Amino acid sequence: MDNGYEKEQFTTISFKSSIAKKFRVFSKKMGVSNSITLLMMLDFFESNNLSPKESIGPTVHTLENLIKKRVSAVIAILRDMEKSQTKPTVAMMQSLFEEVEPKNKPPLVEKKVLFQEKKNSENQL
Repeated sequence: MDNGYEKEQFTTISFKSSIAKKFRVFSKKMGVSNSITLLMMLDFFESNNLSPKESIGPTVHTLENLIKKRVSAVIAILRDMEKSQTKPTVAMMQSLFEEVEPKNKPPLVEKKVLFQEKKNSENQL
């Protein structure tokens, strides 16, 4: 039985037989009584501010396509930023912070000078 509606009386609404059959099949799919199925349908339309005369199919697809286009545009912007700004900046920063190898000076320059001074000092003695 319908929870919360046990004490209410039934009333009759006239439907065309084909529509009544279709509604009963739908109610069985929902797994509830005809009254609760109709109540859920009415609540759905009222809570979503929809009218059965309106079609929501194209609107949903239109929104989905619009969102996909905007996401694609954002991805394109990010890729362009990466190519034109991020990669060149990283390359410049790496070139600035790379260790510059000092020019190879002859390692014995100081020693030669010292060695020559010792020879001169020995010769003087």
